[in-house]
Amino acid sequence: MNHARRGSGQPLVLIHGIGSHLHIWRPVTRPLSERYDVIAVDVPGFGQSQPLPAEVEPTVGAFATAFERFFADLGIPKPHVAGNSMGGGIALELGRRGAARSVTAISPVGFWTPRERRFCQLSLKLRHDIPEPARRAALALVATSGGRTLQMGQIFARPWLIPPEAARRTLENFWASPAFTRALAAFNQYTFRDGHEIGVPVSVLWGSRDRLLLYRRQAPRARQALRQARHVTLEGLGHTPFYDDPAVVAREMLAAMAIA
Repeated sequence: MNHARRGSGQPLVLIHGIGSHLHIWRPVTRPLSERYDVIAVDVPGFGQSQPLPAEVEPTVGAFATAFERFFADLGIPKPHVAGNSMGGGIALELGRRGAARSVTAISPVGFWTPRERRFCQLSLKLRHDIPEPARRAALALVATSGGRTLQMGQIFARPWLIPPEAARRTLENFWASPAFTRALAAFNQYTFRDGHEIGVPVSVLWGSRDRLLLYRRQAPRARQALRQARHVTLEGLGHTPFYDDPAVVAREMLAAMAIA
């Protein structure tokens, strides 16, 4: 898997969401790397990582298995793991398998009803499947703060804070991800259940302005399913909160790992 490494200390692996890439963690990498060996990874089939083999369905569980192999290849048994969205589901499954020292799940998938899951899938599919002329127009729009708000407001609560080049790269990567369509369809097979057997420290961070995995509906289910976990509301932040308020997100991630 393509990855970027920075810092020293106990290893911390960062796992992004569907259609994203390792650079989405950039706003929080510096403060995290002051205490940890931070390894931001492109999930197979996203960013610059090759997809899983064609015969392997890109489910949350299959990605978790790929990360277990990645940990072995790097010689980092049981790192701290943090994930956002689909990456949050992967992180939780790694915790369930005992493959992580601690888990920080940020707006994780899996705490949805079938209707909420379909809303998530349709929202992402409609944005992904727009024709090439519309893509070119969207890339031009993100040069302005108003354009970033229009194009990226479902995922980020404060999209005007994203640097234009980072916004452009995020959209280009979203459209170019070869694993996107199959991984999105594989969400049909994933609902998080019975988290009581996870034997490592777990923190769940959820933005109160999450417009994709709706905070008021899904965060309470996470609290029920993961009663032993530390649950934190990121007030005023969105589904992918790293640009919304990097200082708050980094602080809560560090607090999550401090209890391990």
